[in-house]
Amino acid sequence: MRILIVLTSHSQLGNTGRKTGFWFEEFAAPYYIFRNSRAELTLASPNGGLPPIDPRSERPEMQTEAAIRFQADGYAQAELANTRTLSSISARDYDAVFYPGGHGPLWDLANDPHSIAIIETLFYTGRPVALVCHGAGALRYTRAANGRPLVAGKSVTGFSNAEEAAVELTDVVPFLVEDILRNNGGNYSKHDKWLPYAVSDGNLITGQNPASSNAVANALVERLRISRASGTRTDSAAK
Repeated sequence: MRILIVLTSHSQLGNTGRKTGFWFEEFAAPYYIFRNSRAELTLASPNGGLPPIDPRSERPEMQTEAAIRFQADGYAQAELANTRTLSSISARDYDAVFYPGGHGPLWDLANDPHSIAIIETLFYTGRPVALVCHGAGALRYTRAANGRPLVAGKSVTGFSNAEEAAVELTDVVPFLVEDILRNNGGNYSKHDKWLPYAVSDGNLITGQNPASSNAVANALVERLRISRASGTRTDSAAK
């Protein structure tokens, strides 16, 4: 079972002068869920090397069991420090892809042609695509095999407009995740702010916010387990 984890390389929070990147919990918790499932992991980012971590996600009050474990895990830290460049990745080598959030993906992964190609190739060939929080922004320009937006007609979630307003970044981000999913024809749903919420629609798995990272990762592992047990790739992009 081979899972590709795609992280942002973008570190600037718009024109605020503040830093952003990926949200640590949204990466660390799924990382260990995948490792515990004995998946073979590859970490990649647009620029390769060490991707930027959103400093807000490293605050003491944001630390979770997985985050603390990761910080003491030399092997995991070495993997993170040496992500491959997205341009060097062949989607056909992986059984699934996972996108953590943090605001960074809205600036780079949403527009990155290699990221778009990875998502489309995996989805076209019946392999799971999972994204959590702002990671769902990477779906912005993806297309299904029929040329329509990949999310059109599919049940999806992602960081809500209410949550973006709560962190006072509505006017800073290049687009709102909820808006883009709705505008692309997705059947968007959400829970109350900050509560875990994940949605699976065949091979498309999305989570609303950082609290949803465990649910998304577990859903991805279960999807792969079902596919492996049946010996087939399910729910192709023709859906």
